[in-house]
Amino acid sequence: MPERERPLRVGLNLIFLGERAGGVGRYARRLPGALLAAEPATELHLFVTRDAPEDLRHEPWAGEVRWTTLPIRLQGPPLHLPAEYGALPVLAAARRLDVLHSPANTGPAIAPGVATVVSLMDLIWLHRPEEWEASPRVHRTMRRRVGRAVGHANRILTISQASAEDLTRTLAVPSGRIDVTPLATDPPRVEPTPEALLRARLDLGDARIVLCVAQKRPYKNLHTLVRALPALPSEVTLVLPGAPTAHEAELRALAAELGVTERVRFPDWLSEPDLEGLYALSAAFVLPSLIEGFGLPILEAMQRGLPVACANVSALPEVAADAALLFDPTNQQEIDAAIRRLLADSALARDLRTRGHQRAASFTWQRTGAATLAGYRRALAER
Repeated sequence: MPERERPLRVGLNLIFLGERAGGVGRYARRLPGALLAAEPATELHLFVTRDAPEDLRHEPWAGEVRWTTLPIRLQGPPLHLPAEYGALPVLAAARRLDVLHSPANTGPAIAPGVATVVSLMDLIWLHRPEEWEASPRVHRTMRRRVGRAVGHANRILTISQASAEDLTRTLAVPSGRIDVTPLATDPPRVEPTPEALLRARLDLGDARIVLCVAQKRPYKNLHTLVRALPALPSEVTLVLPGAPTAHEAELRALAAELGVTERVRFPDWLSEPDLEGLYALSAAFVLPSLIEGFGLPILEAMQRGLPVACANVSALPEVAADAALLFDPTNQQEIDAAIRRLLADSALARDLRTRGHQRAASFTWQRTGAATLAGYRRALAER
């Protein structure tokens, strides 16, 4: 059978995957199913640690893959690094894999006899390093590990054309070595927490909710949403869910300074039912980021029927197209006006809901899987 047609044997490096892995974690959890949806005969080997999410083995595809749990933990000393860079290439070769794919920005780029693929989701860590991570040591480590991946991996995957162009512009990765594999979103997989229960739990009363699901880091530009509150009707409350960070304290201080403390909620990391419930009860979704590799939350909001406004920078216009209001994230007046329009113009909100459903439906995990498998086969050909 020709190389391009026979089923591939693929190893996925999910050593990084813990309970709170963020957007890259959502991508990693969907990737096995995406690959199998595109080519069901693909032989998948998943490499995880003992700290992998407990429910990972309950995913719909879990019985169709081969599991290897390495005897290491994500917490404590970085023992996973020798396993990742030493053990994985050996295991991949011993199992006669065609491809070893590391989907979380770094990973082993050299594996004798095996094609290697690394996904670089974005370069936020390079463009805004102090906002991404406070430790200079982590910055140096990331530069070194990404440099190794860029220098030695057979193919580089990324999740948007904007990110691909940034890789070429910033890291001099030839465009011919990059494959774009856009993300997708799923319909809700759990029942949402009932609205009355969630409103009581988050102390939302009967407020109209403006929602932003984003890490609480400066490059997410969340302070502009807090600053917008004085320009919005008094019944509007802003909800910013996510794990606490040092930047959250700055946002809380800003809310106090502006006199809007009672109109902002900062819930911690939410369960999937609670997050679905929050999407269901919100009136609008706004993402004002200064930089994004993709912007998956805007697709999730569109799929769930929310009118969306987002920044007109990096990958966001590419993902949103004409299904969202776009604004300059450095212009507070534009942000204020966009949110007011979402809340006040019911005809516009209906139109954006319709466009949003259509836009979200155009991104499928099967498409992601097919594009990824095509990248694997190019990696094999170039090995």
